[in-house]
Amino acid sequence: MPVIVVGGNARNVGKTSVVAGLIGALREYSWTAIKITPHRHESADPVGKWNVVKETDPIGGSDTSRFLAAGAERAYLVVAEPDQMDEAMAAIRKVLADSKYAIVESNSIMRFLQPDLYLPVIDPTVEDFKASAKRFFDRADAVIMHRMSRSLDTEQTIEMPAAFADRPIFLIEPPRYVTPEIVAFVRKALSRRGVVSA
Repeated sequence: MPVIVVGGNARNVGKTSVVAGLIGALREYSWTAIKITPHRHESADPVGKWNVVKETDPIGGSDTSRFLAAGAERAYLVVAEPDQMDEAMAAIRKVLADSKYAIVESNSIMRFLQPDLYLPVIDPTVEDFKASAKRFFDRADAVIMHRMSRSLDTEQTIEMPAAFADRPIFLIEPPRYVTPEIVAFVRKALSRRGVVSA
């Protein structure tokens, strides 16, 4: 079962929009979409414990609802702190095993999984890179990077990781998070790995 992981260097850089955009653009695949987050959601109680919640409402307004609205066959929210991921992975692997194609929004899952594609979303104007993102940059297959839309002085600009030097970099400008070039890259990469649509 092919797996794509979409990570990011910080919150609110467009990871969910990239996942939803890829699902919508690659509707020939029967996607299971999973969002993994340490942040509590009402639907993911009980507080203090990790949990896996299946989304059923495509118009509910949540990130996982957006996945269903984009065309995902199934969508799940996994709430787990980094130190709970070891326990949560058994449930996540079960969901993945029952999926034809999976796309996961997460950095932390990279500790446990070798996906077919890993695509980090990077906003160069964000100085506070997530440690979980930095740790896996060298495993990126391509980089989805925000085009800097305003002039930045040197102090505001971060140095791009050396791991990205030989990776394809796709520039995006919100609200458009997925370009035809990104879609073509993903489709070709899946094809090279022997993946065919259902």
